[in-house]
Amino acid sequence: MTDNTEKGQHSRKAAIERQAKLRRERAAEKLRENLSRRKQQTRARRSGQADETDGLPAAKLDES
Repeated sequence: MTDNTEKGQHSRKAAIERQAKLRRERAAEKLRENLSRRKQQTRARRSGQADETDGLPAAKLDES
């Protein structure tokens, strides 16, 4: 019975470690995307071009 419990605990621990690794990889990818976007915005500002945003549009000035 202890063999099954040890195997179950080992497999659960391995699954948790895999999930943690995937989370770290996704976070690293998002950070790379963000850094790339920020660098692109900085280059555009230096060259006098308008920023091309991918996110939400700017807030409306007029609420009508």
